[in-house]
Formats: sequence, structure tokens, C-alpha cells
Amino acid sequence: MLIRAKVPLRVSFAGGGTDVKQFLEREGGCVLNATVGRYVWGTLRSRQDGQINIESADLGYIVNYDTQTDPVYDGKLDLVKAAIKSLGGSNSTGFDLFLHSEAPPGSGLGSSSTLMVCLVGLMKEFLNLPMTDYEMAQAAYRIEREELQIKGGLQDQYAATFGGFNFMEFEKDRVIVNPLRVRQEIINELEHNLLLCYTGVTRMSDGIIRDQVGRYEQRVEETLDGLRRQKELAVEMKNALLQRRLNDFGYFMHEAWESKKKLSPKISNPRIDEMYALARQAGAIGGKITGAGGGGYMLFYCLSERKHRVAEAVKKMGGIPTAFAFEFHGLQSWKVDDNSAPV
Repeated sequence: MLIRAKVPLRVSFAGGGTDVKQFLEREGGCVLNATVGRYVWGTLRSRQDGQINIESADLGYIVNYDTQTDPVYDGKLDLVKAAIKSLGGSNSTGFDLFLHSEAPPGSGLGSSSTLMVCLVGLMKEFLNLPMTDYEMAQAAYRIEREELQIKGGLQDQYAATFGGFNFMEFEKDRVIVNPLRVRQEIINELEHNLLLCYTGVTRMSDGIIRDQVGRYEQRVEETLDGLRRQKELAVEMKNALLQRRLNDFGYFMHEAWESKKKLSPKISNPRIDEMYALARQAGAIGGKITGAGGGGYMLFYCLSERKHRVAEAVKKMGGIPTAFAFEFHGLQSWKVDDNSAPV
């Protein structure tokens, strides 16, 4: 028997940084994001010999250990090992686990947290765990942020679990996911006008988040202003989206990027600034880095007749424009028999 999982990656429009624990516990946070048609995939095949074998197609790692031995956290698939242990996979009869992501770590599309949600989904099916969507997202957050101490916020785990367009509210003791009913013609227009572009470099977000949190706790005025404006823009962009004011949505993306850069000087760099300026000159109304910053993917909102010019401008700097569509399902998992027929 095989168990498979498919989990979408996400783009964030506004509010990033306000979902980090240190900020939301004092002031509350909110984020506007949406999942896209790029995925983390997982396959689990049960065994009966007490062995756990893990393979990552992207990182090229293969890890083997038995259920009677605690895994060693040595930088090789530590996220996976922690999820297995935390969710009770080490108490099973063993399994083979194969993982593949359509975006590299450091892409800004939430790939690490999406991988964690994929693992939670697989373990839920394998061990018959009674978990709601909120419980699965919270479990993914707890393992990644609290047990492994990887810096970051909450939005990625909830986006991957729930899927679609969401306005998320973060309070000290709860998360509220508000699904948005965006009309199909608006979705079509967004897909027509938005350009997703890989900057050509990945980055590790830990250092950026750590610097941002440090500046917030030191009450650096620029960082405080940036975070508070991010909250306001998440609300304004949600309203623009629902009211079909898409040019306003694009201009708000520009303002969201300008306010995001205030959170930490590590969020942008001269290459990203130059790429963004060229995109604006070519016809982008607005745009922003899709994750913590420093590299990964940028998302531009373009006047439709100028989108091809924006694509050419970023390609001249080594950027890689890529087509995408929105995805309205979150975590999906299913079982397959040995003949590959769904059951």
C-alpha cells in the first residue's frame, strides 16, 4: 500500500513579517496570500522490518535508520526526521519515504514549511491520526519553529494546508484563516497580469528573520513602521481584490515591497533593487519578493500589454520568468494499491 501527498506552494502579497511570534503576540498580525500550481510531493510505502528509509530527489540525500534508534540531526533531512519522530512514525513497523519539491529551499515560496505539511499529511494517513486542518498546520509549525528552532512565521504552514486565496489573522493564542471567494474573472486577470520570476539566487531566511526580530525587539522605528504598514496593506489589498480594483492591487504591491524593505537591510540587495527598477521601467506597476527576502522569486503585477517587456527586462539580469496558475486545494493525500489504482 502506498500513501501519497500533494501540497501547494504559495505566494504572499502583503503582511509577511507580522506572522512572526514576537510581533503577533504584542500587536497581532495578518497576511494575504494564495497558493500556486507548484507542489511538494511525497510517497510513503509501509514496511514490516522496522526500517525507515528516506530519499530526497531534490537534495540528493538518502537516510536510513531503524525505528529503535533515535535519528541523528546532522543537517541531512532534519525536518523529515523531526516530523517522523514527533508524529509517532518511529513507533511504526517502518516505511520508505520519497520526497520531491518543485521549488528549491530558499525560493521564497514557502517550500520548507510546505514540505513539513506534506510530512504531516503522510503521517496522518499512515498512522490514522485524527487531525483537523488547523491541527495539521499547527503541528507543522510546532515541529519546524519550536522543536527545530527554525526562524520564521506561521503563514506558510496554514497556506499549504488550506490552499486557495486566504486572509489570515494571527493572534497570541489562535489563527483565523478566512478563505476569500475571488471571482473567476479576477483570477483570470491576475494570472494574465502577474509575472513570477526567479531571481537566480536562493537564500536562507533564518538570518533575515533573526535580524528583523532583533530590530523589532530593539524598537527600531523604521522596522516598527514597516510591520504596521504591512498589516494595513494586507487589509487594503484584500479589499482591492474583492472589489475588483486590480490596478490598485498592483500599486499596493509596490508599497508592500517598499514597506517590507524597512523590516531589515538584509531583505533586499543591489541586484534585486536593480532588477526591480528595470521591471518598473518596463511596465510593472508593482512587485515584491515572495518570501523573507534576499533572493528567491519575485512577483510583478504588470499592465497586460507590457508583461512581455517586463519579462525581457528581468531576463537581461539573469532572472527566469515562469508561468504559473493559482491552486485552490491545499494538502491532498490519498492511498494507492500495488497496481497504482486509487483506493
